[in-house]
Amino acid sequence: MWAFYRKFFVWEQRKLGDYGSVKMNKRIFKNQTSPNGDIPFYKIGTFGKKADSFISKKLYEKYKVKYPYPKIGDLLISASGSIGRIIEYKGKKAYFQDSNIVWLSHNSKLLNIYLKQYYQRINWNNIEGTTIKRLYNKDILTTHISVPNIKEQKRIGNLLNLVDNLLVLQKRKYEELKLIKKFLLQNMFADNAFYPNLRFKGFVYKWKQYKLNDLGYTFSGLSGKSKKDFGHGKAQYVTYMNVFSNPIANLEMTEHIEIDNKQNSVKYNDIFFTTSSETPEEVGMSSIWLGKETNTYLNSFCFGFRLTKRIDSYYIAFMLRSPSFRRKMMVLAQGISRFNISKNKVMNIKILLPKISEQKRVGITIKKVDNTVKLQVKFINKIKKFRKFLLQNMFI
Repeated sequence: MWAFYRKFFVWEQRKLGDYGSVKMNKRIFKNQTSPNGDIPFYKIGTFGKKADSFISKKLYEKYKVKYPYPKIGDLLISASGSIGRIIEYKGKKAYFQDSNIVWLSHNSKLLNIYLKQYYQRINWNNIEGTTIKRLYNKDILTTHISVPNIKEQKRIGNLLNLVDNLLVLQKRKYEELKLIKKFLLQNMFADNAFYPNLRFKGFVYKWKQYKLNDLGYTFSGLSGKSKKDFGHGKAQYVTYMNVFSNPIANLEMTEHIEIDNKQNSVKYNDIFFTTSSETPEEVGMSSIWLGKETNTYLNSFCFGFRLTKRIDSYYIAFMLRSPSFRRKMMVLAQGISRFNISKNKVMNIKILLPKISEQKRVGITIKKVDNTVKLQVKFINKIKKFRKFLLQNMFI
């Protein structure tokens, strides 16, 4: 379809300066601002965020009439800091820091709905072949742009705008799903009260308390290895990032190593804990292994925990990532620049367990939500990939 347009309608090769000029608001001095006020004043540090400075309504009205001010739909560009960030002005009363936040005031031959998408293709940091720290007016005005007729500008802009809106909605859905998962983790596991805040109908009994040490035993990860031992071989080991990132280990996040019968092989339902991290909030992250492959080991920066009592896999996986358990783990963190935990102290942590039937209900419920979150991430990535394809192929 787009090839059809290109065949019969010639795209113009121009510079942005051929369509207009760079504009900016009048300079605002520090003594004209206050931490509270009528009109938000956006500096480069608060551009696209919440304003921390304000100007009076009287000054705003005066400057808006007397000096350049963006029209609804104009595209504001950050000219310093994170160069090239684009925000569409939608008419809300505000004022913007001169020279650091600018816009192209252009004629009717160039549509903002098209220009907004074309801006996404421009590498503002490298427009002259070298990395720049500031975007000057001449850099914007001499930037090349390919422009079709108005009808095609509208169609390209509208399509990409539709994809952008879809992406925003799906990201919002992702955040809502994360909140649901967080709520379940906070409320479906009993803490000191021996009863959870949120429970399925029919379960009324008190949960039982155990030390982790009562439920299994620990084993160590790889030992006696050097750099040359990794990256080849018919065995595999579970990486640190796999344990750190996933309550249920990703069976594909392993790396090669030679078979070594002296090492501890991991088994189905084994639990792994990271032993150190840069912050106490991230120490002792857990992951459960649900793979059945042989000759699989654990990295040397984690230790394993093998269950001897029957516990539902999904239940224990998410319980160990629940806020109540994570608080107990963080208390054990010791260190200054890097934090570590004691394996023995971890084994003394007390947890509460319901009967296996309730464990299964809790575990599968959170697992379904977790799966939905992961599917949403994949969907968002597909939209991003599609958007990238359009940006690469719909312009000359």
